[in-house]
Amino acid sequence: MNVAFPAPVRKYFLLVFGMEGKLWSNAYSRTTSGRLNNYLKINTVPGVGKQNPYMTRPKTMTHRDRALAVLRYQPYDRMPLAHFGFLTEVLEVWAAEGHISHALVKGGDGTPSEHELAAKLGFDFNWQNMFYTQHSLRPPFPSEVVATFPDGRRHVRTGLGAVRVNMPGTGSIHAEIDHLLKDRASWERHFKPRLQWCPERVTESGVLVSGKTLPFAQGGLEYLRRPEREIPLGLHCGSLYGHIRDIIGMEGTCYLLADDEALFTEIIDAIGELCYCNVKYALESGAKFDFAHFWEDICFKNGPLINPAVFADKVGPHYRRITTELGKYGLDIVSLDCDGCIDALLPVWFKNGVNTMFPIEVGTWGASIKPWREKYGRGLRGVGGVNKRVFSRDRAAVDQEIERLRPLVELGGYIPCPDHRIPGDCKFELVRYYTGRMRKIFG
Repeated sequence: MNVAFPAPVRKYFLLVFGMEGKLWSNAYSRTTSGRLNNYLKINTVPGVGKQNPYMTRPKTMTHRDRALAVLRYQPYDRMPLAHFGFLTEVLEVWAAEGHISHALVKGGDGTPSEHELAAKLGFDFNWQNMFYTQHSLRPPFPSEVVATFPDGRRHVRTGLGAVRVNMPGTGSIHAEIDHLLKDRASWERHFKPRLQWCPERVTESGVLVSGKTLPFAQGGLEYLRRPEREIPLGLHCGSLYGHIRDIIGMEGTCYLLADDEALFTEIIDAIGELCYCNVKYALESGAKFDFAHFWEDICFKNGPLINPAVFADKVGPHYRRITTELGKYGLDIVSLDCDGCIDALLPVWFKNGVNTMFPIEVGTWGASIKPWREKYGRGLRGVGGVNKRVFSRDRAAVDQEIERLRPLVELGGYIPCPDHRIPGDCKFELVRYYTGRMRKIFG
């Protein structure tokens, strides 16, 4: 039902959105979030509200309402406090220091343990709360130890056919020394058959419901069809190039483009088709999602790991095809996770329907949504951009980082979030201090 906004609210939309304000207000009242229309009171929150025209004082909002409102430039009561998870190393340290129980160390994204940990720290939700389809090798290769060494090193073949060097006492990303996919013969024999689409790539995927993982076809879909939820839920659309890098390796992708461009293109097209079919099947099932999401991680501190022109030509059309399908189901927020300095690839993503950058890794290159907004306009949103390294320093560093965020929040369409998973040197008390200060300053 389309319920008209009161005159003061219509005036607010005209003030914020200009001539399109009336269209925005009418469209907003027809959406699920349009229920905010029933109780919205346009009163600025003291302090922050005077600088931020989107801050309001509605009666109640869920974290989902808040997040979607911020990214759609709609009124919200306070800034939601998002995070991007925690590395096991930091949880082990915090447990040893007595801040958390050892039971919370093993909690992954979306689990009850993670929710308990986030609440203890003062966060509202993890942006990485998503439904994942199977967009990788099916079946994966058996994991096996290829070689062992006196110093404890092991060469391990992974499910993607890569051989990694596992060093004792280390985590994060392991060095890769070999890859099974080397040429067309290995592609045709080992990989192409494992990248064919089938419905089971969706129906056998798990849905986390009340701490239990249910198969999509055995209770998971019923949960996904529910229109109401407390926190935003995304549809993970896969990876259109980063996963290829995982399979072939960085050097392998470079050599393959030079030695056999036709095969290079065929692999990209196969992955693109697989991801598209997964997305289409999930959406046609009646499952409801709040946003869509891609993963890539194909940049480093100096720029991309692929020529931007090649990326635009060969990968861009697959992004456009998938985001067009997403748009048919009203998914207007499409985020993308890519670490590193992403500036050279950002125009390709933005042109092809990806409009929300995540996690905006600050790094040594000083990434920020501000110059992107100036270049691409209000259509470019962001989640992230909080330098996680301040959590290893002191309160003054945290305060300085929050002050840096003030003008970015005032831009609208931006949710601050630590710029990656919180690492092992971060202090529990400083993370708690950060969330407390964020609530005080941004509502």
